[in-house]
Amino acid sequence: MLTSGLAMVLFVAHQVWWSNVQARAEADEARARLEQAWRDDDPEPRAGDDGDDGFAPGEGFAIIRIPKLDLEFPIAEGIGTQQVLDKGLVGHYPGTGMPADATGNFVLAAHRNTHGEPFREIGRLAPGDRIVVETANASYSYEVAGRIPETPPTDVSVLRPVPGGSPFTVSGRYITLTTCTPEFSTRGRLIVFGKLVGEQPRAQV
Repeated sequence: MLTSGLAMVLFVAHQVWWSNVQARAEADEARARLEQAWRDDDPEPRAGDDGDDGFAPGEGFAIIRIPKLDLEFPIAEGIGTQQVLDKGLVGHYPGTGMPADATGNFVLAAHRNTHGEPFREIGRLAPGDRIVVETANASYSYEVAGRIPETPPTDVSVLRPVPGGSPFTVSGRYITLTTCTPEFSTRGRLIVFGKLVGEQPRAQV
């Protein structure tokens, strides 16, 4: 019984603490590589960065920054657990919009607990808070406009170009953040919606 109890404690410690250490280190390395590539090259517009979802699964292509939460994580294509989310990355739902699209919904997912927990604090976001997404060529500023405290994982309406449950009623340039809720549970999804309010070339940031 004592051995079983100790094993359980060690497992929980690994999931809650060590997985965060590993994933954050991987995410930091991925972000540094992305920023270095942007500095070394003079990136030309390419598939994916200009609206076409042309990145390979697991490929990093942007960085998300949320000043209120002191949050800064790389964004990779796909929402695969082993390939993206468990590495502490923020994943882009394939088939949803990209920041440079004329209209669309840029939908992202990340862990709320363990594996770097990039989206642990997104429940603190309120209307008016800023979300910034930086790509090789541009910086996009979004303003939080609303949220859903909890919706079933089967609620795919939040992935639509005009996301279901959002305050938006017409086509526009939106961002949607998704993560598990409540904490340490996969019962539901916490959703945060934002709308584009500014765009400028990355060189001017």
